[in-house]
Amino acid sequence: MKRWIKKLLMVCGILAVILLAANFGLNIWLKTQLPDYIKKNTAYKVSYKTLDVDLGTGNIFATGISVNSKDPQNTDVIGLQGTIDTLKISRFGIYDAVFNKRISSSDLLLAKPVLNVILAKPIDRKTGKKRNPVLFENIRINEGKISVFRHTKQKFLSVQQLDLFVENLQMTEESVENKLPVVFDKYSIKGEKFFFRPDKIYAITISSINTSNGQMAVENFRLTPLLSFAQFKKFYPEKTQLFEFAVPKMDFTDVILNQNKVSLNNAGFQNPVLKIYNTGVKAKKAEKKSNFEVDLKNIKLNNAIVNVTKQDGNNLLSVAGLTVNINQLMFNKETSEQVIPIGYKDFTIAGRNIEYSNSQNITIRSLALKPANGEIWDVVLTPGHPATGKAAAVLKTNHIAFNINKLEFVDKKINLDLKDLLVENVNGTFKAGEKSTDKSAKPNIINSVIIRKTSLKNSNITYDKGKQPLTFHDLNATVNNIELSPKPNQPGLSFKVKDYYITTRNFAYKTEFYNMSLGLLKLNKNKVQINNFAMKPLVSRAQFIKMIPVERDLYDLKAGQISAEGEWDLFSHNKMVNASQVDIESANANIFRSKIPKDDPKIKALYSKMLRSIKIPMTVHNLDLKNSVLVYEEDTPESMGPGKLTFSNFNMNVKNLNSAKIKGKPTKVDIKINCSFMNLSPLSVNWNFDVADQNDRFAISGKTSNLPASGINPFIRPYLHVTATAGTIQEMLFSFKGNPAGLHGTFNLKHKDLKIAVLNKNNHEKKGFLTAVANIFLKSDSGSFPEAVTVENVERDPTKSFFNLFWRGIEQGLKKTLIGKNVEKTEKKVKEAVSSVKDMKQSVKEIKQEIKNKKETPQPEVEKKEKKGFLNNIFKKKEKAEE
Repeated sequence: MKRWIKKLLMVCGILAVILLAANFGLNIWLKTQLPDYIKKNTAYKVSYKTLDVDLGTGNIFATGISVNSKDPQNTDVIGLQGTIDTLKISRFGIYDAVFNKRISSSDLLLAKPVLNVILAKPIDRKTGKKRNPVLFENIRINEGKISVFRHTKQKFLSVQQLDLFVENLQMTEESVENKLPVVFDKYSIKGEKFFFRPDKIYAITISSINTSNGQMAVENFRLTPLLSFAQFKKFYPEKTQLFEFAVPKMDFTDVILNQNKVSLNNAGFQNPVLKIYNTGVKAKKAEKKSNFEVDLKNIKLNNAIVNVTKQDGNNLLSVAGLTVNINQLMFNKETSEQVIPIGYKDFTIAGRNIEYSNSQNITIRSLALKPANGEIWDVVLTPGHPATGKAAAVLKTNHIAFNINKLEFVDKKINLDLKDLLVENVNGTFKAGEKSTDKSAKPNIINSVIIRKTSLKNSNITYDKGKQPLTFHDLNATVNNIELSPKPNQPGLSFKVKDYYITTRNFAYKTEFYNMSLGLLKLNKNKVQINNFAMKPLVSRAQFIKMIPVERDLYDLKAGQISAEGEWDLFSHNKMVNASQVDIESANANIFRSKIPKDDPKIKALYSKMLRSIKIPMTVHNLDLKNSVLVYEEDTPESMGPGKLTFSNFNMNVKNLNSAKIKGKPTKVDIKINCSFMNLSPLSVNWNFDVADQNDRFAISGKTSNLPASGINPFIRPYLHVTATAGTIQEMLFSFKGNPAGLHGTFNLKHKDLKIAVLNKNNHEKKGFLTAVANIFLKSDSGSFPEAVTVENVERDPTKSFFNLFWRGIEQGLKKTLIGKNVEKTEKKVKEAVSSVKDMKQSVKEIKQEIKNKKETPQPEVEKKEKKGFLNNIFKKKEKAEE
């Protein structure tokens, strides 16, 4: 047993001696032959002052090292040039270095290195040829000065006074291609004057970097364009934006670079300045999805300045005093495909002096945003550069606030659920844009938007559409459950509102001819109240006549109060009105029409058809107009002032006013009117029609009594040149039925002592002969029980209104009653009498002209006197008769 022990010890001793001899021999060989070996078998030339190698451990220690590439033009391997004061390598892979020509080590220490590194060009992916990389698991550099160049000799990275420790460092050409020149697990770094050029457009410079206890501090970080904006647009015409970024100070912990992923925690950026220059080029859809990933936890930007310019160099967006805190910011394949290409867990954003300038300029004094809520103060909207036909606003609001239940994007469409939205003290004007003629379908990014409560407070807003301003003073509104969603099977969005409550004072709406105003408006989905309604002309009657191409009514309206109850939907796609009761109190309406302009050639629909043409379902079960006044005035080119009809103490009840679009609802409209005609006699009218009747049939009947004939003079005197001088209309009854073609019915008039006078064109003097003729044919008394006359074959002029047809029916009834049933023969006789008077007038004119001619011819004085006296006597009688 002892013998085997001795033999074993002898073998171990011999091996130890051989190992020591080999190690001693290797060291002698390395010191004398290694430089030549490296020069012959590698791409580098190396020299050193001292070199110690432990063959057993693979540890190497060297000083005074100088290294250079044999062929600086060879871009297939990493190029090296420089000096290293001290080199220490642990567990150097001697076998790999000798036989596989691959340099690898577990630990590398470089003291005071001054190195220029030229990276090998990227791998030829077509051939798949692999190169021999330099691999160091851990690397430590003290007081280094290192510059890294691309294979094109363009500077890629440089740093001075570098103190670096990196665990599991990898640096290959693949890393460079992915914009990550190095990847590692852990690090500690300190250095000055960093320079990094990731591409041909940008350069990154850093004054100093320092890490302490896992915390990195960076001073004066700058991302600087290497081209001017003009050069950038010229040489990169497809690029959309150019960036410039500067941060005086930033710090963060736990930086991890792993293949295509950058991760860091607790990053803080103090006073950063970001500038973005837009080229105006539309971004093309990326064919290849990005593999680059960013994972940033707890990111803070303090007092940042952001400036975005437009293509012409003017500001598009500027933000001062921007503070951003983001928890777990992520960018990866999944987020890059979303509308907002980043993900987050939580964030807070605050900014000051925000300005956006485009077709609409927006300034914001300050804002604060979180995932669950937001507030904005002092917003001002003003028009930007001229944009014909586009909407624009001149508005101010001092406070906007909202709370968010949910905000998410699904399939690149937004789902937004707002708990509430508050807008306060809005003042200004919103001008509507022109309707777009572009019928092409536009992409819709809204899947669902719900605002559960919207409040608008203490606002004064003018909505201007086509120079027709609509003004709301002291506007307050609460709207519940606003819903926006895509219309099914068609473009556009549907709009729904559950309920609302709106109040406004001194409401005003201005058109070309009118100013409409309300003292008070209260509106919700079941009630409406309007006080002091007025619709006043903006022009005089003379101006109005000159401004209209064809005849048209001019209205002057007012009402003390209008109220309604029921239910209606005025905002959603499915609009409807179903009112149970509408009341109009103390209305005063003046309607003026001039016959001086040309007739309007358009066909006028009857009221049933007009109601049927209303697009939305509409029913008013009961409408009452109370204690009102209606005045109708009309003039003609020949009239001396307008004729006037007055209906005072006007009361009207309308049943079932409708558009015939609600199933199951009655469509027959019944109208009852009771009023005082010309402030002298009572008038009652019953009128009905069926809106659903496509033949537009109607029936109208009425009665008036005890009307002094002179009471209608204000209407007939100005332009008919006729006045009633005596008599009474004791009772007038009419009952007509009709359709768009005309009407028929009965007319009954009871009158007594009726006398008329025909006036001259100045409405002053009686035309004695014509007055006498008219009264001869006029029946002055109807008797106690007058017989009704038949009104028939009254044809309607389709270019005239319903009331024109109604008046023609009354006119025929009056003619048959006052002149006789053979009214046509009587009219013929009157015309013949008038014609005779005209012939007599013409004869008188001819005689006068003959006398004038004779005056100009000298005659004997006696004869002349006789003629003159004879004719004078004749003409005096004739002229008096004509008058």
